[in-house]
Amino acid sequence: MGYGIVTLKKGEGRLLKSGGPWIFDNEIGTVTGDFENGGLVIVRDFDGYPLGRGFYNRNSRIRVRMMTRNHEQEIDEEFLRARVRAAWEYRKKTVDTGSCRLIFGEADFLPGLVADKFSDVLVVQSLALGIDRMKETIVRLIREVLAEDGISIRGVYERSDAKVRRQEGMEPEKGFLGEPFDTDVEIEENGVKYIVDVKEGQKTGFFLDQKYNRLAIQRLCRGAKVLDCFTHTGSFALNAGMGGAAEVLGVDASELGVRQAEENARLNGMEDRVKFLCADVFELLPELERRGEKYDVIILDPPAFTKSRNSVKNAVKGYREINRRAMQLLKDGGFLATCSCSHFMTYELFTQTIRQAAAGVHRRLRQVEYRTQAPDHPILWAADESYYLKFYVFQVCEEK
Repeated sequence: MGYGIVTLKKGEGRLLKSGGPWIFDNEIGTVTGDFENGGLVIVRDFDGYPLGRGFYNRNSRIRVRMMTRNHEQEIDEEFLRARVRAAWEYRKKTVDTGSCRLIFGEADFLPGLVADKFSDVLVVQSLALGIDRMKETIVRLIREVLAEDGISIRGVYERSDAKVRRQEGMEPEKGFLGEPFDTDVEIEENGVKYIVDVKEGQKTGFFLDQKYNRLAIQRLCRGAKVLDCFTHTGSFALNAGMGGAAEVLGVDASELGVRQAEENARLNGMEDRVKFLCADVFELLPELERRGEKYDVIILDPPAFTKSRNSVKNAVKGYREINRRAMQLLKDGGFLATCSCSHFMTYELFTQTIRQAAAGVHRRLRQVEYRTQAPDHPILWAADESYYLKFYVFQVCEEK
């Protein structure tokens, strides 16, 4: 099979030309050449000017995912090794690499591929047809690049079980890449130990993107009464405990998540101070208010209420409701850590929603800090999807 040639319509490719990684179906004028679906194509502007190389997928609205802006660059093993090595060198300079996201798709110029390192285990997620065919080669290259620094990976698990794969014309896949191993993996982050279930946990098993946001709340929690909503496996709750909280309640609707959170509390010797409850946060917050409960610190780390532009209005209502309820449950001068992990809930919209929540319950907000995802989830400018996590810390004051 050779290379196909994709030629853009006149006036199209604005995202690509501003640094974006994708070409959509409605931007393409012609496709010529002998290549298979998922194969590499050369991209040209309407006038024949070369724009680079990428993977073509006729099943997806994202027809081309760019691999390089150099149309003469071969996408071979040497090229992939350079990409993997660049990603690893970046992590060594910017984050604690004990557990970290090693490859973050388009932001690491390996579109559609995610690789998370949990101690000595890799979890890989492949969401694009072209990169899926290179998945096992890239995993081998990751092993080799880490081995150069004396790091041995004992096992690899694939979590390509996201529904989005169907939009690429692929079936979800899940399982060991290589020899089986114990999929309950112990990691340590910010001094807190966790058991990460890479087989059954959400997405790749653990949300590494909040690493330094969890650390940021530790200093607010000394001697505090803390409520951690949507606790998942207890990460914010346990960081509150690590920060010296007097008592912590973590809440999640998932029984599995709560069981794992309780196990993590025991692992850290915090089970006497950090408790967990399986409940619907939207039902629990009004109940706590009726009971007259008050907290020094409340953390809101909900799942993405919206995964499309069409459901943003309903998401805004959800974010406004939980933030309004949380502000009413805080003591005067208490602290609220609140976030959104949805790309479609933009910074401006999230900020406006919190402002409306505060006005609705007559609270004044003093911003402590604004944060985003950890640096191992780099935000690639012009690739808007790579900027998704918004994280505020406020002091919430009653109007005086």
